[in-house]
Amino acid sequence: MDTEELRILEESLWRPETRFDRDYLQRVLHPDFFEVGRSGRVWTRDDTLTAEPSHIDARLADLAVHLLGEDAVLVTYTSHVRHEQVDVSRRSSIWIRAGASWQLRFHQGTPA
Repeated sequence: MDTEELRILEESLWRPETRFDRDYLQRVLHPDFFEVGRSGRVWTRDDTLTAEPSHIDARLADLAVHLLGEDAVLVTYTSHVRHEQVDVSRRSSIWIRAGASWQLRFHQGTPA
């Protein structure tokens, strides 16, 4: 299993230089990607591709990769995102192998 590669991919979605890079996201997000945010809002792939850039100060902790099948994994972790206060969320992402690379198929954030 490509644990280090998946950790790097997951972290890339929190860094401004890749989080708001449309070309990068088009490669990394599965065509059927969607997210259920910590607020409960559902974000589509198009919503994510057209999101306005913003500053995010986040720390990811306890990242783990769980094998779901030959070409699918579940990545779980806790995010600590600093705004006026720190929002802590439990996060889960489903990544699927698309040829030689991984694509994010689903993500969910749940307030902790």
